Amino acid sequence: MTSGLAKGWSGFVWMLKILLPISLLTSLLAWSNWINSLDFLLEPVMGVVGLPPMAAIPLIAGLLTGIYGGIAAMASLTLTVDQMTLLAIFLLISHNLIQEGVIQSKSGLPFIKATLVRLVASIFTVLVVSRLIGHETATNALTDAPVIIQATFFSMIKTWTVTTLVLSGKMLVIVMMLMLILEFMKSYNLIDHVVSMMAPVLKVFGLRKQTGFLWITAAIFGLTYGAAVIVEEAKEGKFSEDELERLQLSIGINHSIIEDPVVFLSLGIGPFWLLVPRLAAAIIAVQLFIIIKKLISLPCFPKFLLWQKK
Repeated sequence: MTSGLAKGWSGFVWMLKILLPISLLTSLLAWSNWINSLDFLLEPVMGVVGLPPMAAIPLIAGLLTGIYGGIAAMASLTLTVDQMTLLAIFLLISHNLIQEGVIQSKSGLPFIKATLVRLVASIFTVLVVSRLIGHETATNALTDAPVIIQATFFSMIKTWTVTTLVLSGKMLVIVMMLMLILEFMKSYNLIDHVVSMMAPVLKVFGLRKQTGFLWITAAIFGLTYGAAVIVEEAKEGKFSEDELERLQLSIGINHSIIEDPVVFLSLGIGPFWLLVPRLAAAIIAVQLFIIIKKLISLPCFPKFLLWQKK
């Protein structure tokens, strides 16, 4: 119990060091409306994935803030169910990239790689799904830009403080609970029984049973909580670098499979599209990673193509 509490507190403090500065910076960017001024960066590619140019606003809001920022922006637009489905799939894979990218970089996967993999997975998944659902690239869904009511700086700081305190409290409870459960399961050798049910899923991700609890944690509770547990467990040296990368690739694309999809159900999006494409994208990404690693290890592979660390 004592060990679990110590690890839980350590993981919580580690998360706060990342969460507080980055969430404050993101809130400042959102308050300044600078986020909305970036829509021109995504507008040229909107048509490729069958979305109107105005869909760039919720995408940018979600990429820099999170799922709820994206949904708030989506609510201001007139979009078809198909278009909202594509936006939801993109944002479920790629959201809150700065904060979660830093978290992943501290727990096994470099920031640039984590961010690029999620963005590429989002684009390709949306491209595939857009062909499957056969939706119309509706230009009649275009609307004028939503009217944004500018809050005062004090009001924004107050909202951020309250939101952060509530989130921090939830994080503390969840992380402590997870660590205590993990230590309890270790003490009574229960982990193998729990993860054995997930063996087929773990196998397609190239993961051993030892990482099963970490994968389940991130899949259910989210990347932030999962990464906190991963960091504490990785300190014990149980996992190889490759295994941590495979784990991070899978949970980077496919995490919080309950809470995040649920918030999109109210928009009329089918649960199948909220769950299956993201899981498939995670499996494909990890399998490609495994194949590339095997190719690189071949004696005939041209080593000059590799990035050489100095």
